[in-house]
Amino acid sequence: MKSALGLIEVVGLTAAITALDAASKAADVKLVGVEKVIGVDKLVSVTINIAGEVAAVKAAVEAGISAGNRVGKVVSGHVIPRPHEEVDKLINEFEKNLKSKKESKKSEVEKEENQEKKANIEESKKKTSTK
Repeated sequence: MKSALGLIEVVGLTAAITALDAASKAADVKLVGVEKVIGVDKLVSVTINIAGEVAAVKAAVEAGISAGNRVGKVVSGHVIPRPHEEVDKLINEFEKNLKSKKESKKSEVEKEENQEKKANIEESKKKTSTK
């Protein structure tokens, strides 16, 4: 585990991406998780979870909160320095979920590409058979 866990909860995906971009540019931190929750302020909230050294995470969370507030609403931001080993288990779950989401997205993209190829082949066959 890194030395700190940072959490930034915002309303909406645009604010989340903006906050993560600013946080990542401000300091050497790693995205370890993304959670979406329906119902925060009667909207969809997105919490980004970042990890790194304590000072880096503090700077990143501050930058993320500032940037998120410029384009949307930040619900909360928090840094947990040197989290307990039980929190490490949660962070590992965040990382597994993030990897799983990436792999799932990659599979979806590959499936769509294969469908496009099949459609193009069928279209080519139709054009060839009508000539």
